[in-house]
Amino acid sequence: MVSENSEKRGTGVARSLRTSLLDGVWEPGARLNEVQLAGQLGVSRTPVRTALQLLAGEGLVEYKDNRGFFVRQFDVADIIDAFEMRALAEGLAARLAAERGLKPEDEIEIEAALAEGDRALELDDVAEARRAYSQSNDRFHLTIHRAARSRLVADVIGLCNNIPQTLTQNVMSFSLDSVRSRAHQHHEVYAAILARQPREAEDLMRAHVLDVRRAVARDFARARG
Repeated sequence: MVSENSEKRGTGVARSLRTSLLDGVWEPGARLNEVQLAGQLGVSRTPVRTALQLLAGEGLVEYKDNRGFFVRQFDVADIIDAFEMRALAEGLAARLAAERGLKPEDEIEIEAALAEGDRALELDDVAEARRAYSQSNDRFHLTIHRAARSRLVADVIGLCNNIPQTLTQNVMSFSLDSVRSRAHQHHEVYAAILARQPREAEDLMRAHVLDVRRAVARDFARARG
């Protein structure tokens, strides 16, 4: 029987490993060595195994008989499907936020995220611009998710986010012109939510996410070409 302390340690280890997986620390298909991970994290193998089992249940890693745990490989179809589902869920989140209205703290947070994103795109260092814009993008979307006040929508988006290639920091290309266009779309979505225009907010958000999907599909096609 697994002790309560072991389960808690496993949950903490899972949180650390999940962050690394979503940040792309390991290549897709890489084997996750339990002994090495335990040494790196300063824990025994038991919480590491518990964590890997949790992550397998989330679909981030997979277990192969007699071989151990491996970083799950997602094909292009998985990634595109995730963007399609995310477009629906993000669009619904924007519509609900517009219908239910933003709290003052949500308005402050979104406006700060928009300003942060605009500043990021003025940076000369592309790597730094990418990092800063990714942070502002997450801040913008997370605030809208919160403003939607829907656990189901948040859960669906969280499931889509389990595919690392859909996260902003992992999108292969970072054309400043295309990202400036997406930053402008953020402003349009916010304006629609603020004006309490649910249908327009939903349509704009869906178009925004699908725009990213097209860029990702194009990048994968070029990489394979």
